Amino acid sequence: MSTAFSIFVIAGTILSMVGFFLLLHLNRKITGSGETTGHDWDGIQEFDNPLPVWWYWWFVLTLVFGAVYLVYYPGLGNFMGLGNWTQFSQLEESQKIADEKYGPIYAQYRDKSLDELGADPNALNMGRRIFASNCTVCHGARGEGSYGFPNLTDNEWTWGREDADIETTILHGRSASMAPWEQVIGEEGVSQVTEYVLKIAGREVDEAMAGKGKNQFDMFCVACHGPEGKGQKLFGAPDLTNEIWLYGNSRARIADVIGKGRNGIMPAFGERLGEDKVHILAGYIKSLSSE
Repeated sequence: MSTAFSIFVIAGTILSMVGFFLLLHLNRKITGSGETTGHDWDGIQEFDNPLPVWWYWWFVLTLVFGAVYLVYYPGLGNFMGLGNWTQFSQLEESQKIADEKYGPIYAQYRDKSLDELGADPNALNMGRRIFASNCTVCHGARGEGSYGFPNLTDNEWTWGREDADIETTILHGRSASMAPWEQVIGEEGVSQVTEYVLKIAGREVDEAMAGKGKNQFDMFCVACHGPEGKGQKLFGAPDLTNEIWLYGNSRARIADVIGKGRNGIMPAFGERLGEDKVHILAGYIKSLSSE
C-alpha cells in the first residue's frame, strides 16, 4: 500500500486502541450508588454498580495483547513487525518440515523407471494424490483433459512420451505459441489452409480449396508442423493428421485457431514439488496412457 495510506492505517489503529482504553478507564466507577438506573424489564432492574474488577482488567489485557501482537506481527500498515513473519515464510517453514519428514519416503523411488513406478501400487497412490492436488484443475480428475488442455490418457503427447520428456515437462513447464495468420493470408487464405488441414487429417474436402491451402501451408506452416503436418516436438507443434487436437476439429474451430492463433502454457512444478515428487508424478501420469 502507499505510504500515505499506511500512515492512515497505523494512526487509525493506534488511536482506536487508545480511545477504547480511555473510554473504559474514564467511565470506570470504583463504587456505585446502590440505586437503580431506572431501567426495568420484565421485573429485572439495572443497578448503578461498577463493572467487576476482573472484567475491567481482562479488557485491559486484551488491549495489551493487541499492542504486543501488532509490534511482533504485521498489521500496522506497511510495518512488517519485529518478528518478520509472513504467510510465505510460514508456508516455506511448513514445507521444509514436511520435506524432512516425508522426503525419505519419496526418495526411495528415485532410481526406479517410470514403468516400474506405474507397476508399484504405493508409488501409484502417491502419484495419484500429487496429481489430484496439482493437476486436476486443468487435466481433469482422470487426466482426460478438456478444451485447451491435453488428454493424458492417450498416446498423443505433443512434447514427447519418453520418460525424460514427461519429467522435463513437469519440472520446467512448457510454452507454445501458434501465430495468428489472418492478417497475413486473409480470411480466404485461412479457409483454404483449413481445408488442407482437414484433408491431411483424412476428411472429405473441397479439393480445389485444399490445393490452394497446401501452397499456403508449405509457405507458412511447414517450419513448425513439418512438410507432412506431423508436427515437431521441438516446437510443441501438434500432429495435424490425426484430429487429436486441443481446440476441436470442426472447420469453424480450425479456422479460428489458424486465423487468431493460440498461446499455451504448462506451468513448471519443479520448484513447488521437487524432483522426487515429480518423478513419482511422472510415473503415475505415464501409467494413465497405459491403462
